[in-house]
Amino acid sequence: MAIRPIIRMGNPILRLKADAVKPEHADSLVSIIPDMIATMRDAGGVGLAAPQIGISLRLMVFEVPASRATNLNGDKPSGVQVLINPDVTPATSEKELGWEGCLSIPELRGEVPRYKQINYTGFNGEGRPIEAFAAGFHARVVQHEMDHLDGILYPDRMTDLTRFGYVDEFAKIQEQNFSPDTDNKDGRANG
Repeated sequence: MAIRPIIRMGNPILRLKADAVKPEHADSLVSIIPDMIATMRDAGGVGLAAPQIGISLRLMVFEVPASRATNLNGDKPSGVQVLINPDVTPATSEKELGWEGCLSIPELRGEVPRYKQINYTGFNGEGRPIEAFAAGFHARVVQHEMDHLDGILYPDRMTDLTRFGYVDEFAKIQEQNFSPDTDNKDGRANG
């Protein structure tokens, strides 16, 4: 397994809709998936999509750390999950704002509206079907990584760009409602 460079905002691959993983890609996934997990962990993230390492395939890895899980139904802590060819559908029309960062947009945070609850399907790393319900942080991280597969970056979803900025600048501000919720002050959380 190898740590791969993470592509940053501005690279056109991040704006492409990724290709579906096909049976002929199966052999390459054996090395790609462990590399993605190692890269995500090395960068201090909780999610990573294949386009972020320059591979235009519909593949993501993510986890729900105990420190981020709300313990709502659908938002329990989990180890690393692999999701291939995902399909995400809202389980409710309700959205909520939450702070996000991105390994492809380092040192920045923004407040992004996301569906509170989703259903998703796809395949795991062994090719077995996955069908899951997600809420809270779990739903947020899956939606964030799904956006990467569709060529969308989180600032595209923001409704108030005054809530977008550098983590270290937010740390200087003491106003209670203007501080990103992050357990990683160096700006490397999320995917």
